[in-house]
Amino acid sequence: MAYDTPIYLRNQVIYQIYVRNHGHNGKFADVTRDLPRIHSMGVDIIYLMPIHPIGKRNKKGRLGCPYSIYDYKAVNPEYGTLQEFKDLIETAHSLGMKVMMDIVFHHTSHDSPLVKSNPEWFYRDDHGCPVSSISDWSDVVDLNFANRELRQYLIEVLRYWVEVGVDGFRCDVASLIPLDFWLEARQAIKAVKADTIWLAESVHTVFVEECRARGLTAHCDAELFMAFDIAYDYDIWQIWQSAVRGKVPVSRYLEMQRFQDCIYPAHSVKLRCVENHDQTRIMKFASTRQQALAWTALAAFSKGAFMIYAGQESGAIRTPSLFDTDRIDWGTYDLQPYLTSLIKLKKDVCQRQGNYYVFQYEPAVQAIWQTSNQSLYGIFNVSATTQLLKVLVEDGQYTDLLTGRALTVSNQLVMPPESACIFRCQHLHAPKHFFSELIDYPYDKTNYQ
Repeated sequence: MAYDTPIYLRNQVIYQIYVRNHGHNGKFADVTRDLPRIHSMGVDIIYLMPIHPIGKRNKKGRLGCPYSIYDYKAVNPEYGTLQEFKDLIETAHSLGMKVMMDIVFHHTSHDSPLVKSNPEWFYRDDHGCPVSSISDWSDVVDLNFANRELRQYLIEVLRYWVEVGVDGFRCDVASLIPLDFWLEARQAIKAVKADTIWLAESVHTVFVEECRARGLTAHCDAELFMAFDIAYDYDIWQIWQSAVRGKVPVSRYLEMQRFQDCIYPAHSVKLRCVENHDQTRIMKFASTRQQALAWTALAAFSKGAFMIYAGQESGAIRTPSLFDTDRIDWGTYDLQPYLTSLIKLKKDVCQRQGNYYVFQYEPAVQAIWQTSNQSLYGIFNVSATTQLLKVLVEDGQYTDLLTGRALTVSNQLVMPPESACIFRCQHLHAPKHFFSELIDYPYDKTNYQ
């Protein structure tokens, strides 16, 4: 982590919005009108995907990709005016929420004015034409961070938006940009707004490997945590997907979560989510609705910040197109109460001050957040097969904090129709992580003396 990362970020909830597809008109004003509802869920941070004008040359789809940036210091007129963006920020602040914006510094659109005004800022092929290092990203061209003036310009862009009122940055493919730039940028912006939030879109492990094999910059998460507060969960995302699909045991995914906890800095913050604009909606990816809810609950219960993608509270199945108008079908917001309960628990004293243990994974994941005198006990039926479970709590009556239903424990617990339940209980004798079962030799402290 960056040395000044506040630990409270682990309990923050981020709500991702693609302005083009939000509300009836896809404008800043639509988002502003929706902020009170979003705030009522307990959301802390609004994260807006890129709001800048989009390049037209080599664009994808009818309207182009929002990550093909034409002008870093302007807002897309499709969404409204700069003043309307400021109104959005002001409304969010009045509700106690922060606003984070997407920053895309790896590349610009082919027709960005910067290509003509500062050609030395771009990588070029043998014919002098600006190019993209990623073949699939045909609508963009790469920036060359070897140029000092480019770095100064991009830091000025960050300073400009902080002065507009933005509270943080989600940095697109942050892994592909030199770490020393991010360190310099963080230090420069700290002088303007000390509590600016830095979220890195770290990339899939296999992508790091492929880029390095080609001689490209590709930082792992451990490196990014030197400059960023929060990093995506993509280092273990493919293992998570395999666990959801039943291709690998759930225990393998949980092992990787524990591995993260040990190899990254002590106060690092991972971003937990089950969907975003680049990934399939969980309601489509999981085998059943109940399994989707179980994985969602486990993500929110796990150590790290939690992110919701707009439409998730309506059980959306379709991932909106990046390249065309594709409004979210909001329906009846039937999952909003469920997510609201998860968010409330994310801020519970047990999650804020306690220790996290996972002590069972079959036939369902069982985990607790534990302080010195109380615990939150979570059961997550991610395999969608469990009915009867042995649990560690004392016999008695408990209340499921997700649904308000009564739970009866008599050595065992019959799982209710819901796919997850979380209840409060007294302090347990610290259970062993199930990971200790994987070690076939005794832990001998004398080996370390």
